[in-house]
Amino acid sequence: MKSKVKVRGRIKRYLLASVILGLVLCLVDVYAYIENVRVGIVLSVFLVVYFAIILTLLYKNSPSIVYELISFATQYGQVQKQLLKSLDLPHAILDEDGRIIWSNTAFEKLVGETRTREKAITTFFPELSKDRIPDGIEDFNENELEIKYNNGDYLCKLKKVSLKEMADNSNLIETENYEGFLVALYMFDNTALKLALREVDDQSLAIGLVYLDNYDEVMESVEEVRRSLLTALIERKINKYMSGVDGITKKMEKDKYMVILRKSAVAKLKESKFDLLEDVKTVNIGNDMAATLSIGVGLDGLSYAQNYEFARAAIDLALGRGGDQAVVKTADQINYYGGKSQQVDKNTRVKARVKAHALMEIITSKDQVFIMGHKRGDVDSFGASIGVYRIARMLDRKAYIVLDTVTNSMQPMVDMFVNNPEYESDMIINSMKALEEVGNNAALVIVDVNKPKLTECEDLIKKAKSIVVLDHHRQGTEVVENATLSYVEPYASSTCEMVSEILQYTSDNIKIRNEEADCLYSGIMIDTNNFNQKTGVKTFEAAAFLKRNGADVVRVRKMFREEALEYKTRADCVSEAEIYRDCYAISVCGSEGVASPTVIGAQAANELLNIKGIKASFVLTQFQGTIFISARSIDELNVQIVMERMGGGGHMSIAGAQIENSTIDAVINTLKDTLDGMIEGGEI
Repeated sequence: MKSKVKVRGRIKRYLLASVILGLVLCLVDVYAYIENVRVGIVLSVFLVVYFAIILTLLYKNSPSIVYELISFATQYGQVQKQLLKSLDLPHAILDEDGRIIWSNTAFEKLVGETRTREKAITTFFPELSKDRIPDGIEDFNENELEIKYNNGDYLCKLKKVSLKEMADNSNLIETENYEGFLVALYMFDNTALKLALREVDDQSLAIGLVYLDNYDEVMESVEEVRRSLLTALIERKINKYMSGVDGITKKMEKDKYMVILRKSAVAKLKESKFDLLEDVKTVNIGNDMAATLSIGVGLDGLSYAQNYEFARAAIDLALGRGGDQAVVKTADQINYYGGKSQQVDKNTRVKARVKAHALMEIITSKDQVFIMGHKRGDVDSFGASIGVYRIARMLDRKAYIVLDTVTNSMQPMVDMFVNNPEYESDMIINSMKALEEVGNNAALVIVDVNKPKLTECEDLIKKAKSIVVLDHHRQGTEVVENATLSYVEPYASSTCEMVSEILQYTSDNIKIRNEEADCLYSGIMIDTNNFNQKTGVKTFEAAAFLKRNGADVVRVRKMFREEALEYKTRADCVSEAEIYRDCYAISVCGSEGVASPTVIGAQAANELLNIKGIKASFVLTQFQGTIFISARSIDELNVQIVMERMGGGGHMSIAGAQIENSTIDAVINTLKDTLDGMIEGGEI
């Protein structure tokens, strides 16, 4: 880099002003010769003397002027340097590679070192990596980022400064080929501000709702004279727990409480994983059934009213997922805690009767009824669709079952209705046909699924005027919006059980055909693994109702007999299972030559539970570019929360997930890591 020092800028123009004035006098001298030769000669002599004096002064005094300017600049620079050095704001100059060229005392005090020169800035602040400094000298914008250092919060500003631009602004130095840039680093201590903001945020109010899930059932299981004592003990547990985090509890109804607490208190409850859920189960004064709670908390809303709405949505999610859990909802996030207990089978028939009447009113008010389940439908979804179809036809409404793919397990059931003169030829249609047929006054009944993206035709949801959801899976974050009627009961064994119960309230002398009874019975039988899992009183009552209406157990059993290859595939899957952590069975189900490998995988997962000591089974099946996970348990593990971690969901004992763009080995490793993390975190 070459450079020479000389006067430039305004000072240079000021010094050259006398020379320029002499040149102007030369022009005047020429005019004087024209007018008067004697005057011109005199003026010429004056100009010679003038230029001699001016040039001599310029030649002799120019170095002195430069020296004086440099002395002033040096002294001024020293003052500036001293000011920057003693500035309370940490400040440093970096080169293009992020190495420190110069730093002031405040910066050195911050990092705890006096010799910072030539050290990389990442030595002290790893966040200030080289990629934080934009490449090239064309962009001189200021970059900002927040970092934590020594328990302090700092706002770092990085300002790029061009060397050429710096030199061009100098009045003394004329540059040649100045290139590159420097980076000025300023660090603003925002610790106090952040602390104040956190304090304000922690003091913001959150709204909580606490419901007793099984109040009626618990009270029925204890003597009448002890019921008030049991209620008082449960209420005392809730009040003591919430007052322990400086919360206020207000009883709204016999089994409902409202809680006001600070956001910081919610963080403490999260850390303890809402141990009130387990604590309240210890209340026992002779009651045969333990009381369970559902907790919904709303926070970070724009107003108290919005926090209350968040709490309402959270408690609905907790109840929709089976109860005995806490849900914390913010504007953009939902967290779940608990959910370790089996759902309680509620024997009351009031809810089913109310839902049945509401369903009939909706269907009666519409011209068309479209019924659909989930993608790659199964026996339960198709059986429930047939049950709703019968209700619609009984009410004399045109009904369609939307079905794109007929799986191998469903084929025997579908064959009973295709080309059957007792049923319309357009009873079963695909998604494209449904979108063409849907009118302005149509109802849509969604069965066996409550997530829009998993339905057979998501676009149909947008076109239907009224939407009904009938499902037995636990609700997650994504639900069908603006449903006119939502009947989601996680305690039910299957959607076919729910539809069978609804059928009994649609008419006093309801009569369904044998084929329809077989389909509904099949759905219950498959989802309960031949009545071995998740069965309750209503399950057998529904089966008895279907048996009275023509369901044939032998006919159903023959319908679901399998090919020898499928039986062998399932046996191989069971025999090759890996027992992880001595209690989790993990296996891979083959799909070659098998029409419905996912069904075989689910059956294998059920069979693995027959192994002594197995708490849960996970069977992976790769089919059509997607890896399907079938998760099963009896009562020792909530497989739903495990599958939710992997993007799926389901029930406490029956759940699953679908993973795309991955491999079997990668998914198995992810599953193991998920189990390990949840065990270490105390969630399972």
